[in-house]
Amino acid sequence: MGVKSVTLVAVNCADIASLNQAKALLSVDDWATGPVVDGCATFAWRDVRMLHLPDGLLFEDHLDQRWYNSTGETVREVIFPSRHVAASGQASLTLHPIGVPHLLKGETGRFGGQGGLAPPPSPRLGPWWRMLLERAPRTPGLEGFDLSLEVTHHGPLLSVPSLFIEVGSCERTWGHEGAASLLAGIIRDGLASQEADSTWDIERQAGDLVVITLGGGHYAPRANLLAQLPGVWLGHMLATYALPFESSDDPSRGTWAQSIDAAVVGTQSAFPGGEIVCSMDKKAFKGWQRQAIKEHLSSLNIPIMTSKEIRAKVEEVTE
Repeated sequence: MGVKSVTLVAVNCADIASLNQAKALLSVDDWATGPVVDGCATFAWRDVRMLHLPDGLLFEDHLDQRWYNSTGETVREVIFPSRHVAASGQASLTLHPIGVPHLLKGETGRFGGQGGLAPPPSPRLGPWWRMLLERAPRTPGLEGFDLSLEVTHHGPLLSVPSLFIEVGSCERTWGHEGAASLLAGIIRDGLASQEADSTWDIERQAGDLVVITLGGGHYAPRANLLAQLPGVWLGHMLATYALPFESSDDPSRGTWAQSIDAAVVGTQSAFPGGEIVCSMDKKAFKGWQRQAIKEHLSSLNIPIMTSKEIRAKVEEVTE
C-alpha cells in the first residue's frame, strides 16, 4: 500500500453500531480492498486502514503490533467505532479513552485491559467532542440523544493513542443509522482534516495545555465542560471509582496513586511536549484524600488547576 504510518479503524462485525459506522465510512470515499489480516478483511483509503473483526473489540490486545506484523505498516493510532451499553437505555453518543489503571497490576479487567496500565489517550478526544457538540444538534433524527464523554475504562491493551466512539445505549438505538452516519462523518472529517487543532503535532502544539481530570462520575462532567473550550487538549479522565483509597490511617494504601501514575504516563506519551495538568473534582474526595493526591502530583511535578484557571489560560493563549 506504500504508506508506512497509518490510522487503524477497528470494526466489530457482531456489533450493529460499529458495523453501521463502518458502512457509512466505506460509502463516502473510494476505499480499496486490502490484504487479509489475522483472517479478517481490510480496506484502505489514503493513510487510513479498516479492519473487520468478527466478534468484539475489548480483548483485541496489541492490535497495533499485530497489524504491523502482518503488513509492515506502523499503526500511529486506533479508532474503535462501537456501541455503548448502559442500564438506563438512554439514547446517547459518547467518546472515551481506554484503560483500567486502578486494577491490580497484571489483572485482566472484566471488560478487557490490564491493571495498572492506561494506553495513550487519543489527542482527537477534545477536537472530536467539539465536533460532536456542533453537529449533533443540527442532525435530524437525533433529538433525545445525550452527548457525553466517558471516563477512561475497559480494554483492549494497546501502545498507541486510541479512542472509542459510540452509539448507545441499548438495542433500540444501537442500529440508529442517523447516529452512525454522524459519528462516521466525524471520523472521516477528523482524520482528513489538515487543521492545526485536529490532532497533536509536537512542532505546532509544544507547550499546549493538556488536561487530566480526576474524580466525578462515569460520564465525565468536568471533562465535558472543559473540553468544550477550543485549545483544551484532553488526556485521561479518571472517575472517583478509578482512584480507590483504603484507609485514612495510611493514605498510601489503595491503587489510587498507581492509577494516577498510569494516566500521567499514558497522557505524556500521547502529547509529547505538552504541558500536562490535572483538574480535580474536590467534592468527589474527602479532605485527607485531596491532600494525598496533591502531594503525589507534586512529586510528579504535575500542577493542579481549577476550571477557572484553565479557562483563563486557554483564553490568554487564543487571544
